Amino acid sequence: MRVLLVDDHRLVVEGLTNLLTAHGIEVVGVACDGREAVAEARWLRPDLILMDIKMPGCDGLAATRLIKAEMPDLRIVMLTTSAEDEDLFEAIKSGACGYLLKSTSSQQFVDSLAGLEQGVPPFSPGLGAKILREFAQLAEQGGGPAAASEKTETPQQEGAAGLTARQIDVLKAVAEGLTYKEVGARLGLSERTVRYHMAEIMYRLHLEHRSQVIAYAGQMGLNAE
Repeated sequence: MRVLLVDDHRLVVEGLTNLLTAHGIEVVGVACDGREAVAEARWLRPDLILMDIKMPGCDGLAATRLIKAEMPDLRIVMLTTSAEDEDLFEAIKSGACGYLLKSTSSQQFVDSLAGLEQGVPPFSPGLGAKILREFAQLAEQGGGPAAASEKTETPQQEGAAGLTARQIDVLKAVAEGLTYKEVGARLGLSERTVRYHMAEIMYRLHLEHRSQVIAYAGQMGLNAE
């Protein structure tokens, strides 16, 4: 995995670089603010950006929106000290696929990045539940996981009935936090088939991120939590 680090604290960057390198993850670049992050993302085309939120000039949320608008397939995970609900929800709406706190242990952090490779959105403990509650409230108000989208159809309008029984089984398992390989083992499917079903689920529900899929599962009462 080729990673771009975006943080205005040199000590944090040095520590992250050492940690990632020790686990075989290549740090291909460093940026100290949002504007530099956009420029580096264009130049380096990394697999993942670890993005701080609170930075001078252009903050991480603005940078995430700019980068996702131009490079929608680029994965961005927020790595921040902020546990504020407003920052968390805005990060997901901006296109981040995960949200980790800097208080996370080094092992949890590395495990979260490994899970990301398997399709599991990385969130610090308790933050995923906050997102589920937020999307449930949006559903009660007539919105849904894709409420911020310009599309006319929403997951709520489509409903779980728009999915096949097998896709609902896959959705339930992914919502429990299982990797694609674990989902396949449970359902007797290959990992490739699970990925195909997930792509179909995201297409049918007009979702763009796996975190939105998990939120949708909670909204429809499919999440074990």
